Amino acid sequence: MKSVMRMLPVVFILGAQVATAGTASVIVDRQSPSIAVSDQILGMNMANWFDPTQAGMAAAMKKGGIAALRWPGGSASDTFHWQTNSECNGGYVDANATFDNFFSDIVAPHAPDVAVTVNYGSDAACTGGGDPAEAAAWVAYALAHGDKVSHWTVGNEVFGSWEYDLHALPHDATTYANAVATGYYPQMKAANPAALVGVVVQPGWSPSWDPIVLSQAQYDFVEYHYYAQAPGSESDTYLVGSASEDFAAQIAAVKADLSAAGHAETPIYVGELGSVYSNPGKQTTSITQALFAGQVLGELMNAGVARATWWLGFGGCSDASSGNFSSSLYGWQTFGGYMVFSDGIPEYGCSSAPVTALGTLLPTARAFELFSAVARNGEKVLPLTSGGNASVRAYAATHGAGAAVVLFNLSEAKTLSVKLTVKGMTSASDVSMSTYDKAVYDRSKRGVWATPVTTDYGALSLPTTISLTPWSMNVVILTP
Repeated sequence: MKSVMRMLPVVFILGAQVATAGTASVIVDRQSPSIAVSDQILGMNMANWFDPTQAGMAAAMKKGGIAALRWPGGSASDTFHWQTNSECNGGYVDANATFDNFFSDIVAPHAPDVAVTVNYGSDAACTGGGDPAEAAAWVAYALAHGDKVSHWTVGNEVFGSWEYDLHALPHDATTYANAVATGYYPQMKAANPAALVGVVVQPGWSPSWDPIVLSQAQYDFVEYHYYAQAPGSESDTYLVGSASEDFAAQIAAVKADLSAAGHAETPIYVGELGSVYSNPGKQTTSITQALFAGQVLGELMNAGVARATWWLGFGGCSDASSGNFSSSLYGWQTFGGYMVFSDGIPEYGCSSAPVTALGTLLPTARAFELFSAVARNGEKVLPLTSGGNASVRAYAATHGAGAAVVLFNLSEAKTLSVKLTVKGMTSASDVSMSTYDKAVYDRSKRGVWATPVTTDYGALSLPTTISLTPWSMNVVILTP
C-alpha cells in the first residue's frame, strides 16, 4: 500500500467547512454524469448442490439487494444435465435443486435477473463433449414455461485443465470457438432469438485463448471470472488495499481483448468473483472481504460492466481442516466459506461452525446491501477526484436529483476525516450515512451479526466534513 498520512480523529461536522490539515478530500462532479449504472452488478451465484426450496433464502437475498443470479454453479455446469438433474463424473446434485424448483422458490419471489451456464464439457451419456441440442432444449423449455433467463453462457472456465471436458481436444480454444459458432450459438438462438449467448474469456491465458475465441466464435456477451488470491496466500493488507485495483486492471484487459477482436462494444459479464479461488478460510467471513467486495462493486460500476455474480450465495463452508485460519488474518470465526448468507444448518460442510439462522447476512452480504442504495437502474456514474490520504477510496453515482457517494476508510486503526464537495450542490435538504465497519463486524465475536448503522443528519450546507471509522464502508445519500 501507499504510505498513509497521520489523521486526527474527528466527528461528523455539519455544514460547510474548511478542510483542516491532513483532512482528505473527495470532490464529486454532479454536473457531469457519465456511464449508466446497472443493478445487475448486485449478483450471486447459486449452486445445484444446495437445496433451494428452504424457506427464507429468497427473502434474504432480497434484503441483501441481490438483483441477479447465476445457476447451476461453477464447474458443476460442465457435468450437469438439466433434464435428469444429474451429473457426470460422480458429481452431487441435491434432489430438490431442479431448474423448476430454482425458479419457483428462489427466482419467483422477487424476480432477479437470471443467467444459466450450459454444459460444454459432457453429453448426456457422459461419453463425449457437450451437446448443443441439450442446451437448445433448455433454452426452449425456459421460454415455453415463462422462465426468464437473460444470459446463457457456453461452459464454465473451459480453458482450464480443472474443468471436465470430454471433447477430443479438451480445453482447446479452436475446438470451443467452433463448437459455439456452428452448434451452440445457432441452435440456442433458434430456440429463442432473444436469448443472449455468451463465451468465456481469460485475458493472457496460455496457450492463446481470447484471440482465437473472440475472432472465431459467435457471441452476444463475454463472461470473465476473477479471484483475488490463491488459498494459503491470503493477505488482509492486499485484499483491502490493492486487490480491487488489480481487478479493475483485469477488466481493462478484457476490454482490450475485445477491442483487438473488433468487438469493443460487447457487454462484459463477470460470472464469478471472490477473494480466494478454493478452500475459503476465515477471511471470507470477515470485514476484510466485505471491504473488498464493496470496492469491487464500485469498480464494476465505474467500468460499466453489464452484470456480475459473486461466488457464492449459499453453500460452501470450510473450517481449519482445509481453509486458512492464520492469526495474521483478522476475524473471529472458526469457519469460513464462499456463502455470503448463512446456510443455517450449521454452515454447510462445517462441523465446527455455530448455527446461525438461515439467510443471516454475513459481512460480504452487508456490502451488497449497502451498495444496493447506489447501483440503481437509471442512475449514472459521477466522476470524482480524491486526495490527501491513500486510505480513503470513493465512488459516486447520481441518486435521483441528488448524489450517492461511497466512502471507504481502508485504515484498520485510524478514524479519518474527509471533506466532501459535490459540484452542482451547495446544500442538501437531507444527508444520511449508512456504515458497516470493523466495530459492527466485531460484534460477531459474541455471535451477533449486526446490521449497518444509519444516521440521518438532516439538512446540510456543502462542502461538509465526514468522519470515517476504521475499516469502514460508508454510503452517503445527499438529497437536494
